[in-house]
Amino acid sequence: MNVDGHHYRTIWLSDDHATVQVIDQRRLPHEFSTRQLRTVNDAVEAISNMTVRGAPLIGATAAFGVALGLRADPSDQGLQGAVTALINSRPTAVNLAWAARTVAAAVKPLPFADRFASALKEAQLICEDDVASCLRIGEHGADVLESLPVTGRPVQILTHCNAGWLAAVDWGTALAPVYRAHQRGMAVHVWVDETRPRNQGASLTAWELGQQGIPHTVIADNAGGHLMQQGKVDVCLVGADRVAANGDVCNKIGTYLKALAAFDNNVPFYAALPHSTIDWEMPTGAMIRIEERDADEVHTIVGLDTRGAMSRVRVTPVGSAAANYAFDVTPSRLVTGLITERGVCAASRAGLAALYPTKTRLHNP
Repeated sequence: MNVDGHHYRTIWLSDDHATVQVIDQRRLPHEFSTRQLRTVNDAVEAISNMTVRGAPLIGATAAFGVALGLRADPSDQGLQGAVTALINSRPTAVNLAWAARTVAAAVKPLPFADRFASALKEAQLICEDDVASCLRIGEHGADVLESLPVTGRPVQILTHCNAGWLAAVDWGTALAPVYRAHQRGMAVHVWVDETRPRNQGASLTAWELGQQGIPHTVIADNAGGHLMQQGKVDVCLVGADRVAANGDVCNKIGTYLKALAAFDNNVPFYAALPHSTIDWEMPTGAMIRIEERDADEVHTIVGLDTRGAMSRVRVTPVGSAAANYAFDVTPSRLVTGLITERGVCAASRAGLAALYPTKTRLHNP
């Protein structure tokens, strides 16, 4: 996607074929900068401190992380150590474990001397697959937007958190339909939830929509229900960090509340995701481990001060406790459909089976 008119992906291999470059999302929207990953520990840190975030992107980062680990130690012990460290860096998004294990399975039969180069190649294939999947998600999702009964005005889309280009290798998941619809000439406007506590909507989604020239408005997280009551939202589009086999959707905290409001106001609610986000081993969303992050993310907020410098300030009283649940689960009954690279399906085991019959047969309880 574009940054000041230049195309970027969120992660790429440097010319030395030993260093991985990523965009430091902690500095956005006020500063565009990149960070170099040279070791598996660099990759683990980038995932855990959210230099990179978004389910598809942390999967790609984990894939490269396995390769970086093998560069230092190509033994079986080194391979297992890298995979374990990466999987433990964040617990909720299934893409991370899927990508790390995919690379490990590809290189495990190989001689030690061949593992690093082969792991790099596998990581690059995972990245290319993600780009292709997200582009197809965009096409299927744009078809959904075109099918809405809206005439004579822009389609009003509400999204939560950031499920755009910055959350994937390119294009994104929930924003890919918006980008493709915009490219088709459709008039769209996006209501952007700020998404506390880290403000991924206000900081990241708004920034990348602006880079693409797409009309948008940042709103407080609690304004979405009001807008739906007023008839100002035509559709909700969100991403996913893990989708259970029954269609339950785990996504950024606050998604469940948007789904409830959408259900009450007859607003379609879609989750967009690639195949790597579906956890066929997870029967229902109730079994998904919900990450609890540092309370300081709730206590403090980062922004530009009056001097134009990035500063962190505290917004809660000293001595008050804070809980920081990073995700929630939206039951499948509240989800109008799942938009995947294979098409749109019902949020159910049967719906997923229609798109992924082989996977469903292999994991049918």
